[in-house]
Amino acid sequence: MALVKPFKGLRPPRELVERVECRPYDVLSSEEARTEAGDNEMSLYHVIRPEIDFSADVDEYASCVYEKGAENFAKFQRNAWLVEDDKPMYYIYAQTMNDRTQHGIVLGASVKDYMDGVIKKHELTRHEKEEDRMRHIRITDANIEPVFLAYPDNAVLASLIKKYTACEPEYDFIAPIDGFRHRFWLVNNDADIKTVTETFASIPALYIADGHHRTAAAALVGQEKAAALDDLSTEAEHNYFMAVCFPANELTILDYNRVVADLGNFGTEEFLRALEKNFEVACMGEATYKPAQPHEFSLYIDGNWYRLRVLPGRFDEKDPIDVLDVTISSRLILDELLGIKDLRRDKRIDFVGGLRGLDELKRRCDSGEMKMALALYPVSMQQIMDIADSGKIMPPKATWFEPKLRSGLVIHKLS
Repeated sequence: MALVKPFKGLRPPRELVERVECRPYDVLSSEEARTEAGDNEMSLYHVIRPEIDFSADVDEYASCVYEKGAENFAKFQRNAWLVEDDKPMYYIYAQTMNDRTQHGIVLGASVKDYMDGVIKKHELTRHEKEEDRMRHIRITDANIEPVFLAYPDNAVLASLIKKYTACEPEYDFIAPIDGFRHRFWLVNNDADIKTVTETFASIPALYIADGHHRTAAAALVGQEKAAALDDLSTEAEHNYFMAVCFPANELTILDYNRVVADLGNFGTEEFLRALEKNFEVACMGEATYKPAQPHEFSLYIDGNWYRLRVLPGRFDEKDPIDVLDVTISSRLILDELLGIKDLRRDKRIDFVGGLRGLDELKRRCDSGEMKMALALYPVSMQQIMDIADSGKIMPPKATWFEPKLRSGLVIHKLS
């Protein structure tokens, strides 16, 4: 059962939130962060992307960069750009994209639950990416950015969320760049705080939706602190990390598409004929074609779109991994035909999040940068939970969640 905890959030005053908040560290480059921060000294990029305070030739992983992040974090608190709440509480965070809203509960998630598998993952993590965030958490002694979790739908939590979101929010703004709306409420009523804690205690598992590296890093640093302090108590802040938990039925997963630089030893016509071994191939012409259902793909090559439908018997319907379109396309197209076996490292392939649309796939091929593009039907949240429950791991680059969580709305201090 899930152990969660309210916490004293460190937050910007209402009138400063739009100057402080920003996109998460891992969705943009150093140069993009430098540009977006501009001359705004209150931008949280100075804490989560502190390399922007150095010249572009300074290594973003240099010790002085992490030290600068901690120095800036202290400055934000000293200048009251971030102020700690006067009592532990939960928070509700609503994001609206294209007239669809998802409501998350911001909470302290248990390090022990992550280590014990109550908080379930569906992706592998890379040590170097974990170590980067661990260094950042250690030196700031805080979870500056939340992780993104999901929970099975729950009527009690849905009712509580509905109650709070009927009131005026603490924050309400439209984010630059993406244009999505973000709202934020304080759950500071003692009875409601107790309800949240007790309700999560009846939920058997939570699921990492997005941010596997951030989750692993936060849990490992919490474990380190618990060992150093010899303190595993359920009240100690270091035994929790900050998460936003959303009901699974509200989450939007977009397609995560592929572009490939060449066809290996194939010419276009030969490649299309080779696909017919495992797919029904139909030319759809020049008009953009989007996959309409699972096990259907859109291929763009030489100015035309093709519909690919998997032929019967090409995957195991009882295997939660083999049934995924990302698995099918990787095995039957990228590996078998093109020799692309390592999606993480092969330089011939790149990935395009669904928010950019299929026009971005067409643009990258028409420019000559890439030879072909493959659009996939999105993975469902139920598939993710089924895979996590089975203890299996999804193939790389399988999910793209939108909207992303904004950073700087609330921070969790570990001490």
